[in-house]
This record gives sequence, structure tokens and C-alpha cells, in this order.
Amino acid sequence: MKYNSLTTCTLLASVLSLAACKKDHDMPPAQSATITIENVLDSKPLVETGTFQGTGTPPVILPGQSTTFTFSAAKNQRLTFATMYGWSNDLFFAPDNPGIKLYNDDGTSITGDVSAQIKLWDNGTRVNQAPGSAVMHPGTMEKAPKTIKEVSGTDDYGNTYLAASKLMQVSLAYNGNSVFTVTITNKSGGTANETPFSPGVWTISYVAGGNQLLPEAIYSVGKSSANGLTNIAEMGDNSVLNTYLMGKTGIFTPLSPVLVVVYNGQQNPFFMTGENDRGEGLKDLAQKGNADILAAALKTKQGVKAVYVLKEATNTVLLPRIDGANGGKVSQMLSVVKGDRIAIATMYGFSNDWFFATSGNDWDATQKGDLSSSIGLYDDGTAVNQFPGAGITQFNLAGTPLNESKAIQAVPNPNGFTTLPAINNIIKITLQ
Repeated sequence: MKYNSLTTCTLLASVLSLAACKKDHDMPPAQSATITIENVLDSKPLVETGTFQGTGTPPVILPGQSTTFTFSAAKNQRLTFATMYGWSNDLFFAPDNPGIKLYNDDGTSITGDVSAQIKLWDNGTRVNQAPGSAVMHPGTMEKAPKTIKEVSGTDDYGNTYLAASKLMQVSLAYNGNSVFTVTITNKSGGTANETPFSPGVWTISYVAGGNQLLPEAIYSVGKSSANGLTNIAEMGDNSVLNTYLMGKTGIFTPLSPVLVVVYNGQQNPFFMTGENDRGEGLKDLAQKGNADILAAALKTKQGVKAVYVLKEATNTVLLPRIDGANGGKVSQMLSVVKGDRIAIATMYGFSNDWFFATSGNDWDATQKGDLSSSIGLYDDGTAVNQFPGAGITQFNLAGTPLNESKAIQAVPNPNGFTTLPAINNIIKITLQ
């Protein structure tokens, strides 16, 4: 049989048309999806809070006695505390706000005697008496409560006091890896102001953007006593103020710009637990919050269909909820087909090298709803860990990470430093 050119063209067109139809029929239809990542952490302004006391009964710190406690701190963070001048009506010892400086400007730890930073304060709620006489004759309440005021030499009633540093010695020791031990010694014995010190409270504030989140955690000069400080200043009872401070203590962390990857395959394209960091940029994300290097590397990988780095418009990072306000939030529209998967990663901002990421085989890109339960928190194994939010080598707290080489693993909770909220109370992921 012979075919003329017209017949040949017609048949060829029919074959191509059928092939095209068959190809379109076999390909799954593309669909739109929007991924949203939110920082839903109800943040707290204080990193750590604790109490201290003497070893006797009652547990006061008598002249000649000492007490110690240990804490972690990053650069620019300060230690503050309060304890009653026991033989008074309402006097207390505390550092000047925002607290005792712990690091020099170059990041080296401050150690030794820091007593010069301690002051004696009048709570303003009781009429003062001569030092020591209040033990037998409790003072009457002020007719109108006064505001908190430093006692410098003499008080409003003509009573004389030595400088706080003559009565109390405070010394710092650095244990390494951002950990300090403070020792408070009562050296008032034999002075005109001999007195026991009551059980006290101490706390450390988070720093964000170089500023203390709660710079006057215990008291404010020129303002009325509040939150249980009066219980310490008048009775040496630290329980009420400790309860208040513990309610302000917990987790504060931003989330870094979020890496979102759409891919086709069976394995996460940038990490697996049990293996070391691949050197493709995950280290930069986990330590510094920089997702750009890893994003560039992923764009060259087989099976990777789309890569995004999502940034919050105002702050770049996703801040947590502060005082009830909503936290940071980013969204991205995706074009996906059946068989596509999604992986995400974002840094736990106030850590050395922790990152949130999808776990297991990641998400079916066509799945809808709240997928937060599929997120894990991982340690990249490339930097020595410190207390989250209180590490001198944490990049986002003006530090330089200390390198290590360990396999990537899930971060346990509690993790040896603190107890974290459930992951879905820190980060929320929805796909709609």
C-alpha cells in the first residue's frame, strides 16, 4: 500500500495526538496548596529562677555563714536577687538593676568579688527602727506606703547603716560552658549592722536585641513594692516572690527564616538522624539561622522540585508570642502533584545548633490540615550545647559556636538544661 504525503501527515498527527493525550492522562493533575508556619510559643521573659537559704533551722544565713547557687548565662544577661536584712523592719539586699554584670565586653567571664554591685534598699512599707531593735519591737506600718529607696549611709529616720558591701560578700566563679556559681557570705558579724540574711530569690532575664526582657524583675526604684517582695523584706518569706518569678520563667526563642522544600522521593533531601551533617548548609541553618546556603544546594539535587526560604516581613525571624500578642507567621503557595512531599527546617533561634524539621518521610504534599505533630526538634551535632537562651557561644546571643562533630539526633525533653513545652506549643504548621 502506498501513502501520499497528506495521508502520512494525517496519520503522524493522529499518533502524536494520541501520545499527547495518553501522557496528559497519566500525569496527576497539579493542585495548589498553601503552607503556613507560625511561632505559637507563649514566651517567658526569665531564663532561670531559684531560691537560696542557710543550712540551719530556721534556714537563715548567719554572720560568718555562706550559701551558693549555680546558673547559666549569656553575654549581656545579668544576675539579680533579693534577701532580707534580717534585723530590720523592711530592708533588703539586692544588686542595682538590672543586676550583676557577668561578662566583660569582650565576652570573657567576670569572676571574683562583685560585692560593690550590691545595695541596701528600704521596701517603704514599715517604719524603720535602729538596726537590731526591730527584732524585739516590730515596726508599725507606714501611714502611707513609700516607694522603694536605696539606704545610703542613713535612712529617713536617721538610723545609720554601713555600705552593703561591708555586710555582704558576693563572689562569682566560672565553671565553663556558660555556667557560674555565686557565693553569698554574711560578713556583718562584729559590725554595728550585724544581721542574719533571710532565704532569698534569684533570677536571670532573657536578652533579645541586646536588651533585658525583664530588667527590673524583683523591684523598681521609686515604685511601690510588689509581687511578694514585701514578704521577703518584712518577714524573710521568699515563697510568694518565688512563685511570681517562676510564673515568668520558661522559654523564649525566635524561629529563623523557614526552609520549605517540595521534592519527589523517599528520603528527606537534607538530613537523616544518625548521620553527621552533610556539609551542604544545614550547619549554617542550625547554628546561625541562615537557610540560604542549604537552599542553594538543594536546588541542584535530583527530585527537588521547588525550594523556598520564608521570612517574616517585619522582623525576618518569627518571634514568639509576647504578652499575648501573636507570634511571627509566614505562608507560601505551592503547586504540587500526587507523590510530591514537603520538608521544612527552621532554627531554634536561642540554641547552639538545634533545628525543627519534618520527621519520618515528611509530608504528602496533598495532605491537608494541621501537621505540627509531624515536626521534631533535632541537634545538628556541629556545636557544643549550652542552656537554650543562656549560652555564651550561641550565635544569636553574640557568641561564636564551639565546634563538635556528632551524629544528628532528636533533642530529648527534658534535655539536661531545661524542660521545653510540647513542640506543637512552639511551632505550628498547616497545609491548606
